[in-house]
Amino acid sequence: MLKHRGFPGRLPGTDYQFTIRRANPKGATPLTERTRYRDRRPPDKRADAGFMAALWEHFGDAPFERGNLDAGRLSWLFGREVIAAEDPFDPASYDALLRIDVQAARRAFPEIFENDDGNWEDQA
Repeated sequence: MLKHRGFPGRLPGTDYQFTIRRANPKGATPLTERTRYRDRRPPDKRADAGFMAALWEHFGDAPFERGNLDAGRLSWLFGREVIAAEDPFDPASYDALLRIDVQAARRAFPEIFENDDGNWEDQA
């Protein structure tokens, strides 16, 4: 399991986990699409936004390996703002490749991208 060095372990000041410490010997928890309802609690919404901001800052629009990213937190974004970057995709693999769907992320979390110049295609 790849450990993403420099990636925040949790949302600052909370217990919302972003990464895991070690691989599960039984295998990775499968990623699933979780429905985000409008009436979710504000702390949950902040955790989603904080996680998306960390993903964007760390990976940008490049494909990235799931590695030690928390399956529960990823599942809140999976299928919308975070999508599979390979076919076939194994949702229960630590080696699975993902990527940010920048257009969907901009719609869902405009506050993260408000200072972005919109020229994300040219970033390396």
